[in-house]
Amino acid sequence: MVGDARAVLRRLQQVESAVRAAVARHRESDPQPDDPFRGLYLSDETVDAALAAGREPFSPWRTEGPSAVTRPGADADAGQPSGDRLAALAGAARLTPLDEALLLVALAPDVDSRFEQFYGYLNDDVTRRRPSVGLALRLCGLPEAAASARLRLTPGAPLIDLALLRVDSPDRPVLSRGLWVPDRVGGWLLGADAPEPLLAGLAGPAQPAGPPPPGAQPLARALDRAEARLAYLRERPGGSAVAVATAALDGAGRAALVVDLPRLAADPQPAELATVLVREALLTGAGLVVGPVQGGEPWAVWSRLIGGAVPVLAYGTQPWDPAWTAVPPLQVEVAPLTVDDRAAVWRDALPDRLAAGLDPAAATAQFVLGAPAIRRAAQVAAQLAAAEGTPIGEAHLRAGARTQNAAGLERLARRIVPEVGWDDLVLPPATLSLLRELAGRARHRDQVLRQWRMRPGGGRGHGVTALFAGDSGTGKTMSAEVVAGSLGLDLYTVNLATVVDKYVGETEKNLERIFGEAAGVNGVLLFDEADAIFGKRSEVRDAHDRYANIESAYLLQRMETFDGLAVLATNLRANLDEAFTRRLDVVVDFPVPDEAARRALWDRCLGPRVPRAADVDLDFLAAAFELAGGHIRSAAVTAGYLAAEAGRPVGMAELIGAVGREYRKLGRLTLESEFGRWLPLAVG
Repeated sequence: MVGDARAVLRRLQQVESAVRAAVARHRESDPQPDDPFRGLYLSDETVDAALAAGREPFSPWRTEGPSAVTRPGADADAGQPSGDRLAALAGAARLTPLDEALLLVALAPDVDSRFEQFYGYLNDDVTRRRPSVGLALRLCGLPEAAASARLRLTPGAPLIDLALLRVDSPDRPVLSRGLWVPDRVGGWLLGADAPEPLLAGLAGPAQPAGPPPPGAQPLARALDRAEARLAYLRERPGGSAVAVATAALDGAGRAALVVDLPRLAADPQPAELATVLVREALLTGAGLVVGPVQGGEPWAVWSRLIGGAVPVLAYGTQPWDPAWTAVPPLQVEVAPLTVDDRAAVWRDALPDRLAAGLDPAAATAQFVLGAPAIRRAAQVAAQLAAAEGTPIGEAHLRAGARTQNAAGLERLARRIVPEVGWDDLVLPPATLSLLRELAGRARHRDQVLRQWRMRPGGGRGHGVTALFAGDSGTGKTMSAEVVAGSLGLDLYTVNLATVVDKYVGETEKNLERIFGEAAGVNGVLLFDEADAIFGKRSEVRDAHDRYANIESAYLLQRMETFDGLAVLATNLRANLDEAFTRRLDVVVDFPVPDEAARRALWDRCLGPRVPRAADVDLDFLAAAFELAGGHIRSAAVTAGYLAAEAGRPVGMAELIGAVGREYRKLGRLTLESEFGRWLPLAVG
């Protein structure tokens, strides 16, 4: 960096020589050089001298560096000393030799305070201690009226468009406007590398981690050949556009400056801040990684970002709209990592901390994660294992993967952390087999759908959708929780009150928000009472039927493109549209439990910790009362409260009383044929 500062200082000596010559010439034409108040007023003699002498250019520079302003067409880089940051900036920003000279003239007071006095003297105004446009042109050996030279200090010229040079006092005549160099530019030219403070919290550097992800190398070649100054990386779930962009820029010999585009667009002056971003990337030799693109960014932001000075790699999840920019981007699809790629990232992130025999990729196969998310998940897993003092196990890996879920879905659905397992289910073998098949589909969908391409074309997603059909209380929600828990995922139950809307089109918008947020979450999405929104289409008799059918048609299409794991639960399977059924991967029927299942449910719901009286007769409860699992659970909990209040173990008195209460909730009669000798306890 010392060499950089010396190179700039060496070139500023030429500015000083030009200023010395200008001061000497000015003194010769000054009628009152010894007046202590000169520059604060205009005497008659000063006006007469100005009229007689005119405003001729000062002597042009004739030595290395700025001397090139007098030699049009000369190579700006020729003869530049090694390590000269100004020369590097001139090449990157396509500055002309005149641009370099103007920049040096404006920079001089920030390097040597004497220039403030010199410029005050040459401006004939001791209060104006920066070079004016007119003075700068004359110091460069050019007349003040040179149109082509004045254009280098107006919008459209690189010095101004890249904020390398500022022109103040726009209300003044052009020639008396002051020139100054922003602190970040001046400091960088002198060797300082502190980042621009205006960008704190908005942009930051990023380094590639691990091997380049798929798609990075072709993009790097396009950047290296300058074939793409603007690219748009459309990110699919499980892909990482930032990782691809960072690796591509690294392959092209550039650093990456990652920009939070929504925060930039929300700034009160987004266009000015976008200019500062481009300037920072230019100074640091970086490319801009901008996103996520949401489609509502001001046109002025894009126009400043894609001026061509630095490559811009934008990313987002939605298709690119040609109306956003006048320059068409190179469009790149960022696909999810393959199973092998994910395994390689896991191995790279966790080289020697895993429990013996554990395959991290297999343990987290159901999670759709990009490379950066995998590395963050690995860090969390390592922290959890270190806190427990154990090697990293499957539970740690899955817990770390869950921390990478976006939080937006929790505002639209209720998150349930699974606390039950396969042993807690009391279901027929055929039903259990289908539930295990559903979990297996979620675990191996990448292999079957992506590697083996078992569902090609048609814009179909890579999700898994199941229907749980059965009466209330037969275990549909609990089964969804078990499936989620077996996969290490959270369960998100959609509240229909937040979805269904009486206004036309609003229900679809609410569902789209849910599906959109679910795309960034590794979880199981449960639509309870699904027939309310996935009902049959009907014959159109009025406008209500037509809009209801439009809603169902939208849902049919959206379910087919969904990439996650969704479960539809309904008490009325016959009410579902047949087109939905065709698109379902697994249909699970939940029957009302038989006597043997009811006995197992009573025993399971009471559990091993509840004290039981000697008179508890589970065989009688299972044979006498045809209740579904949910009702049995409710009755067991009620019996527990009754026993706790009475201060004794749970006995038949509490259990029969709880069943009687459950019957009354269901609107069923308490008959002696069912309750037998326990009837008084049920009606008491």
